[in-house]
Amino acid sequence: MPDTANYVSPLIRLNLADNVAVAREAIDPAELPEIDGLRPRARIPRGHKMALAPIPRGQAVTKYGQTIGFATADIAAGDHVHTQNLTVGEFTRDYAIGVDAVPPVMVPEADRATFMGYVRPDGRVGTRNYIAIISSVNCSATVSKVVAQHFATRSFAGVDGVIALTHGGGCAFNPKAEGYDYLARTISGYATHPNVGGVLMIGLGCETNQIPMLLEREGLGESDRLRTMTIQAIGGTRRTVEAGISAVEEMMPLVAAARRQSVSASGLSLALECGGSDGYSGISANPGLGYAADLLVRHGGTVILSETPEIYGAEHLLTRRAASPAVAEKLLERIAWWRDYTSRNDAEMDNNPSHGNKAGGLTTILEKSLGAVAKGGVSRLNAVYEYAERVTEHGLVFMDTPGYDPVAVTGQVAGGANLIAFTTGRGSVSGFKPSPSLKLASNSEMYRHMAEDMDMDCGTVVTGAETIEALGQRLFRLMLDTASGQPTCSEELGYGDNEFVPWQVGAIM
Repeated sequence: MPDTANYVSPLIRLNLADNVAVAREAIDPAELPEIDGLRPRARIPRGHKMALAPIPRGQAVTKYGQTIGFATADIAAGDHVHTQNLTVGEFTRDYAIGVDAVPPVMVPEADRATFMGYVRPDGRVGTRNYIAIISSVNCSATVSKVVAQHFATRSFAGVDGVIALTHGGGCAFNPKAEGYDYLARTISGYATHPNVGGVLMIGLGCETNQIPMLLEREGLGESDRLRTMTIQAIGGTRRTVEAGISAVEEMMPLVAAARRQSVSASGLSLALECGGSDGYSGISANPGLGYAADLLVRHGGTVILSETPEIYGAEHLLTRRAASPAVAEKLLERIAWWRDYTSRNDAEMDNNPSHGNKAGGLTTILEKSLGAVAKGGVSRLNAVYEYAERVTEHGLVFMDTPGYDPVAVTGQVAGGANLIAFTTGRGSVSGFKPSPSLKLASNSEMYRHMAEDMDMDCGTVVTGAETIEALGQRLFRLMLDTASGQPTCSEELGYGDNEFVPWQVGAIM
């Protein structure tokens, strides 16, 4: 190792127990024949893993101090460790329920951070103020979009916009099955979301997802801020579009009358999401977000971790932080459901890492999950929710969702998330109206390449220019500014109208 205080190793070793390290930049043995006493035996792409010691076939490969898989061949020190020599396998996990469930040290109410938000009648706080056109069924999606498009070129003081929330379901399913529960909860969650000041719900009229049935089920009723109509009852698409435009214009002054006011950070409900992850996600953006999430918890806010397939293999880190055995058991029940669900559909949990994940250095779902869980910081896990359930607990909670980003975030927003923090290593670009979505780049190269779409460069941790703590503090301040109305990159670009994707589960007949 060079004798200099400024030396930064080309390898990132995350735990002393690890037998692999991550390449800070691409390593070429011809240019870098020795690293800290080790000789690279092959080119190691940036974000990928190099063996620190010999790993015999069948032995566990460790990263973050945890098992990320097992060697499928003898691995020599200096070898590139990836899909050619590493796979998942079954092993015993120590769930140790509740042993790390330490109550957070709360910031006194008088000293808590604040932001400028919209206080709604139910006490929840909005970070945006939209009017939403929600289709009950795909058959009314086009009309819903046409109504929203009428207002696309018009601006109204105090209203962030008129958005169409349309989807591909709503009929040909069993209304007594869990798939309908998910859809009804999702629509209800958006219709009552604190970022939505007014709602127009449009149906066809003959669909399974009948609007009156949905309203009764979810305890909703029509008002001057919640209007409904069906195309068949109105008399066709043109008449429905005209009636829809009129309804929106009537509620516009009511929605526009809302004003931002200073509120405690306890009014924030933060969705944690990662997409297009790479080998740096679990080193920079995710733990940085985890630090910011812990800060929000201490200030009384709510943090929603999700993507059940992407905590598989790391669930024991959450059960250790469960506030009660019931919380841990519910989490493990959802893991068991997913194992059965994937088996019934001729899949397996390790199918999750995508092509982009693997190109970025992630090899197994175990490795991906261990990095993903870091978004949740170290706070106590207070509750586990099913998909799109209303989140009522404060602190860190978990929501059962798929790993597919649009479906996962749709569930979190339906649960009440009024702000989204989305980490990405490859460059995911989705917005999620009505909630603003902050894109956090795990590496500086991608941040520079896609600067128009990325809200923060977290690659400073990879280069050694910034600590996790400093990054987390910077992100916490950005979250408060965004909640107060500062637009995200996706909002500046006008994105976020097409990511309303309720989870479709069950037979479509």
